[in-house]
Amino acid sequence: MTSLVDLDVAGKRVFLRCDLNVPLKDGKITDDGRIRASLPTINLLLEKGASVVIAAHLGRPKGEAKPELSLAPVALRLAELLAKPVQFIPAVTGADVSTKAAALKPGEVLLLENIRFESAETSKDESERAALATELAGLADFYVGDGFGAVHRKHASVFDLPRLLPHAAGTLVSAEVEVLKKLTVNPERPYGVVLGGSKVSDKIGVIANLLGKVDVMAIGGGMLFTFLAAQGKEIGTSLVERDLVDTVRGLIKQAEDSGVKLLLPTDIVVAPAFSADATPTLVSADAIPQDQMGLDIGPQSAAAFAEAIKGCKTVFWNGPMGVFEFPNFAAGTKVIAQALTEVSGISVVGGGDSAAAVRALGFADSQFGYISTGGGASLEYLEGKELPGLTALDL
Repeated sequence: MTSLVDLDVAGKRVFLRCDLNVPLKDGKITDDGRIRASLPTINLLLEKGASVVIAAHLGRPKGEAKPELSLAPVALRLAELLAKPVQFIPAVTGADVSTKAAALKPGEVLLLENIRFESAETSKDESERAALATELAGLADFYVGDGFGAVHRKHASVFDLPRLLPHAAGTLVSAEVEVLKKLTVNPERPYGVVLGGSKVSDKIGVIANLLGKVDVMAIGGGMLFTFLAAQGKEIGTSLVERDLVDTVRGLIKQAEDSGVKLLLPTDIVVAPAFSADATPTLVSADAIPQDQMGLDIGPQSAAAFAEAIKGCKTVFWNGPMGVFEFPNFAAGTKVIAQALTEVSGISVVGGGDSAAAVRALGFADSQFGYISTGGGASLEYLEGKELPGLTALDL
């Protein structure tokens, strides 16, 4: 694999695939973590004398140009963080894009519009993706892949394009892979994993794969209620995936057979409705009222999870423990985040909502061993899947 450090890009144009998929509210960026994570690669390319054409996605526009998913706000924030102008063009392809890319001088940056506005980007038709990749290849001399949050996608700018240009992995992708290897190749033990989020269906594969490899696994978030249902417990109106109850029952048995300590909450914070203003009540996990829904793990559970985490040398966390956006239901997630800051070995926050949560709750990135930018990509890597974007970069 060619290292970005060794890439001779002086006086050349580089097509840089970033992950700038930041959360927006009312057109404003609420967490610029992914933009900041892209800065080292961008700055390195500029220092080496390259001009940079950046492509990235935002949300899932499904091939439609949706104004609310424009990268225009990202261009403004990127310019602030780079302390230099960033040209933004509201298009991905076409004569204007080609002209502006060709006119770039060393040290200049051009950001294309949301690449997923082009239906060919995410097409399952290889010829459609190839056509888009060929057009994009004409914009630059080199390709650098640094959008880790998209490497599990077989998309034109992630998988097809790097095969058309001399290429290298960006510093972010290289760092992500290095960290994930520490979680999968002879991790320091005890090895603990904390999984949350709303749906167990999103994490079935990674749970099954990790059960034979970790020492401790703690389950929180909305997905925990499918586990409680699998144990025959009343879960009230809590989120549940009934079609996966039998599957989860099998995972519980797999944990027992593998000697993995599976931690499930013993107390739950419930409320009558999914609302920031809903009145929270603490109940036993064995006594959730039929007319209430669980929105966070309780303090007893959070303390037990935290104690287990702090005793580990390697910890991976993906998914909040509750509805952290609502202050009444953020305590469980905050306790877990604090515990990760106290791990003596390596602690990895697995991107997505987990990364947003720790920042929203007042933690600094530097308090953790590593904060991943790609939740889905991280999970698929830990699940043992081949990631197209990494394959294309020969990682």
